[in-house]
Amino acid sequence: MIELDGVPELIDPVMVAAFEGWNDAGDAASTAVAHLDKEWKGEVFAALDAEDYYDFQVNRPTVWLDGGVRKITWPTTRLSVVRIGGDKPRDLVLVRGIEPSMRWRSFCNELLGFAHELGVELVVILGALLGDTPHTRPVPVSGVTSDPDLARTMDLEETKYEGPTGIVGILQEACTHAGVPAVSLWAAVPHYVSQPPNPKATLALLNRLEDLIDLRIPLGELPEDARAWQLGVDQLAAEDSEVAEYVQTLEEAKDTAELPEASGEAIAREFERYLRRRDGGGGSAATAPGLATEGEAGAYLRETPGERTRPPRPQRAAEGTEPAAPVEPGNEHPPAQDQPKDGGGDGPAGPEDGPAGPDPTPED
Repeated sequence: MIELDGVPELIDPVMVAAFEGWNDAGDAASTAVAHLDKEWKGEVFAALDAEDYYDFQVNRPTVWLDGGVRKITWPTTRLSVVRIGGDKPRDLVLVRGIEPSMRWRSFCNELLGFAHELGVELVVILGALLGDTPHTRPVPVSGVTSDPDLARTMDLEETKYEGPTGIVGILQEACTHAGVPAVSLWAAVPHYVSQPPNPKATLALLNRLEDLIDLRIPLGELPEDARAWQLGVDQLAAEDSEVAEYVQTLEEAKDTAELPEASGEAIAREFERYLRRRDGGGGSAATAPGLATEGEAGAYLRETPGERTRPPRPQRAAEGTEPAAPVEPGNEHPPAQDQPKDGGGDGPAGPEDGPAGPDPTPED
């Protein structure tokens, strides 16, 4: 039963959701929602019953001490609300959790119940996938929807994907069937440096979310974190000639693929985006030097000075093999982390899908 007695009436609410697991390469999506929750001091008003949706042998509870008293935190999905004032007030309903192990249809129906009761006008689901994209270029972020009208009015891609899907795809389709406008934003994470965190991919998702819902998002230290992450990976790649050569191959493929995009219309869009961010002021307009704004990766746990670790060493390409060629849509490789052992009873087990390649175009 949904009880929202403690939640005030919201203004033009948008639900923003992200789930840890296969849909979350580099923890980029879940970290983006965590950043929104932290920056705007979200207040949790509901949590789904962990017994209904999670296999505790896959996602184990944790024990911790609170003033000498042992307590247990159960893996679940929590909902919080953030109230944003200013000249154009708008409230957000943040959904952050773990991809469920079972009963996906009931899981989606429960989230849609909250969306209906709160008057949510749009659902935006964030995801991240592994792709053949170089870390030295802006992070590709694709916006897709199953609604042809929404694709046209919001300048999004209408998904044509067929194949295995994760909870992001299932939730988007559930929204479509329920008549709730829904969009998925996907960031592509370099597969050779896939270990979390990836602040550059998180920054990319937040920048695209800004454009989508026309809302200023304070970025805090994310631009600096993204720059430090890229410099760290640059240094590690430079130490290995094979990796450096592979990265150069990806750069050439990426630049060649994007060459036709250097049109007057594309340049005009970028200039309009720049003006919106400059005129809005505040932290969200800041971009780290050397990092493009279109696709930069929310808040992630920062190490304290002296504890910062170097980014994970890029994986070497196997000897005698050529760099991976771009993969056609439908033949992609999934994000290879946090894969559920059980597929999730009411939905196939798998990542949010999306083709790997220089400019992935995921399905949902």
